[in-house]
Amino acid sequence: MFVLITYDIKIETKADQKRLRRVAKLCQNFGQRVQNSVFECQIDSVNLRILKHELCKTIDINRDSLRFYYLGKNYKNKIEHIGVKSVRDINDPLIF
Repeated sequence: MFVLITYDIKIETKADQKRLRRVAKLCQNFGQRVQNSVFECQIDSVNLRILKHELCKTIDINRDSLRFYYLGKNYKNKIEHIGVKSVRDINDPLIF
């Protein structure tokens, strides 16, 4: 399934910055960053459950927020991009 994950981490201390980097790294392990706090993930239900569990352990639920947008399998006609920063289709093969 295709899931859009967004987060907002309140940053006031070095520990907060570390938490922000950890959240970003977790999301990057499962998808691609399309904006600063926005990741597109092509992910199955098992890995999504793992990712959500790890993210929930990482954030401070009294100060931070996570949002998951479930776009399903027919997500391509639900996404419109305008402007610079184009991203690769996460289903395309990587060729180096």
